[in-house]
Amino acid sequence: MAGLFRPKLSGVAEEMIDEIQRGVPEYARPLDEEYVRMVRLAVEGALQQFVDLIGDSDSSWEPVAAVYREIGWAEAREGRSLDALQTALRLGARVAWRRLAAEAEQMNVSRRTLGRLAEAIFAFLDEIAAAATEGYTKAREQVAGELEHRRRRLLDLLLAEPPAAQQAISDLARVAQWRVPRSVAVVVLHERGQARFSHPSLPPEVLSDVNRREPCLVVPDPDGPGRGAMLENALREWVAAVGPTVRLEDTAKSLRWAREAMRLARRGVLPDDRLVRCVEHMPTLVIFKDEELVRAVAVQRLAPLEEVRPRHRDRLARTMLACLQNGFNATEVAARLHVHPQTVRYRLHQLEELFGERLYDPTLRLEMEMVLHVWLSSEGTETAESSADVISLAGNRRPTAGRRAAGGEHR
Repeated sequence: MAGLFRPKLSGVAEEMIDEIQRGVPEYARPLDEEYVRMVRLAVEGALQQFVDLIGDSDSSWEPVAAVYREIGWAEAREGRSLDALQTALRLGARVAWRRLAAEAEQMNVSRRTLGRLAEAIFAFLDEIAAAATEGYTKAREQVAGELEHRRRRLLDLLLAEPPAAQQAISDLARVAQWRVPRSVAVVVLHERGQARFSHPSLPPEVLSDVNRREPCLVVPDPDGPGRGAMLENALREWVAAVGPTVRLEDTAKSLRWAREAMRLARRGVLPDDRLVRCVEHMPTLVIFKDEELVRAVAVQRLAPLEEVRPRHRDRLARTMLACLQNGFNATEVAARLHVHPQTVRYRLHQLEELFGERLYDPTLRLEMEMVLHVWLSSEGTETAESSADVISLAGNRRPTAGRRAAGGEHR
């Protein structure tokens, strides 16, 4: 049968090509000579290989398998699925079976042999489809690897300081398949437990690299709908600090502030149990940016507290800060510190004795708040106080001196 089929292969191949090009528009490219050559090579090669296997089942089919791996690879590189190829294979097999069956009938081939011929066609179809899938998969892996590499390069380019040229960013963004946004924010990450082994599930428009020395993300349009919730959900396994929203050319500035927030979160100055957003901690970030200067000033401004024993010194400092923040309203301060208002009034009297009129000097208020923030960050004590402490302090209070200390309502 193989010998009888070979002279007919040229005509069968032409019929198969016509059928495929009519049924699969993607393969009808009359002006693309290279593509036409590839289609003809694939059809003729498959037919020749099939007939060779009829004549000799031990014949190697690697040459035609290589062709179909190449076809699968090309489909992936051009961004198409294998659907068109699968349709083309089915159309070609139908034509081949129709012609070969007609030839076999003229030769009075038995039904049993025809059945084996049909089975052989389907088996061969599976083999070349598997070869195409293999090439397709390898190409997809290669494309994914190239894309990931380009995106890492783009991330480095965006974070560079001084900023890279906008044209260079635009060019790399195009090949990395990343739409250039109007604004971005940088997220700096630090592993929490086994987080390094858990890659966050992020949408494709977020540039990420969790394997770099300093894992980070660049989030486009970070203030858009649902962006915050997306980051909260994706980064639950990480300590994450989000820099301010900036223009694309200022990405490195967002990175700097995200780093500052992360530094303070790891020290315990900022809470790290949820997403740390720079915009929510601006005063703390600004104060701690020049911590050395603030601490030097604190030595002078808070010198009177050195006269108090350490345990009570922290309580007085926290009360002083709360009073500055709440206009010396004893009720509001008590609610913030979880103590009795009378305890606040007692401590305020002590603060008046230590600091005098400076305690109420409006020109020093902001400065005192700043130095207290930094000074308290190094004390490592808790803000909330036990009820036993409250009772002890309230029971040992002394008569207050002056309207401000007694009323606790000075504004």
